Amino acid sequence: MNADYFGKSGYYHLSDDEIAGDNPCSQHLPALQFRLSRLSGFETLLIECSMAETLQDFYDDLSCNYHLIFEDWEASMASQAAILGPILVRECGSAVPMTILDCACGIGTQALGLARGGFRVTGADLSPRAIERARVEASARSLDLRLHVADMLHLNALPETGFDAVICMDNALPHFSCEEDLTKAAAQVRKKLRAGGILVASIRDYDHLIKERPVLQSPCFFSDAGRRRIIFQLWDWIDERRYTFHLYITCETPTGWQTQHGISTYRAVLRDELTTILEDVGFVRVRWMLAAETGFYQPLVLAVAG
Repeated sequence: MNADYFGKSGYYHLSDDEIAGDNPCSQHLPALQFRLSRLSGFETLLIECSMAETLQDFYDDLSCNYHLIFEDWEASMASQAAILGPILVRECGSAVPMTILDCACGIGTQALGLARGGFRVTGADLSPRAIERARVEASARSLDLRLHVADMLHLNALPETGFDAVICMDNALPHFSCEEDLTKAAAQVRKKLRAGGILVASIRDYDHLIKERPVLQSPCFFSDAGRRRIIFQLWDWIDERRYTFHLYITCETPTGWQTQHGISTYRAVLRDELTTILEDVGFVRVRWMLAAETGFYQPLVLAVAG
């Protein structure tokens, strides 16, 4: 019997194996209550749940499907590592293998690619389920990836320190809702670097975006073995700097279309604002590299630990 699962993050479709608990992601479905119901003459298993509205929950829920936001996750891992690797080597001046902390590693999009390229990578993330997924992916690729559950405000929980570089990718920093927390996170990152080490972070071009305050990111249409997959975002602006972020992952399945809907919040962090924060916590030579210069999909900020 297949099942439809609905919660704050949207609808999911579960196979018989997942209902039985054979899927590694199924163990994380929270507070599940099963009941049988007849809809249009078909017997359907409805699963009800409730979820807390936290950033950890957002990424926990997304961990099994995060790769679906890319047309080809493996290709994205390789292409991002091909851009970031040379930047890290050039800017840091260390001989390979460099030690890198990915302080918002998620399921490993950048960490796995850099580890495959010969870097010694440690990953940290606030989402236990994303870290669990990253461990599975690293093992499947025979990669030595040290992984920890820790958010950016508590990187002191990690035993390692003195990294050659810290990376913070995929617009992670604007999740902080206020300048005070962003400053605390920057200070934690600085403490994990050796003197002369480098921070590389990617962030949306909010200097441009706040002028237009877009509400829709154009949908992306992908194909998976003949079935369609549609990814899009809605941005519901709360004020001039903050917006609620809606992510939709819609996949065509043998039984119809299924959608996962995730909700989080961002604060538009401007380049001058972040530059000042980094300098205040001990970084020097802060500079920005835009996408046209690097080929990366978001602007990069680079800062040296003073």
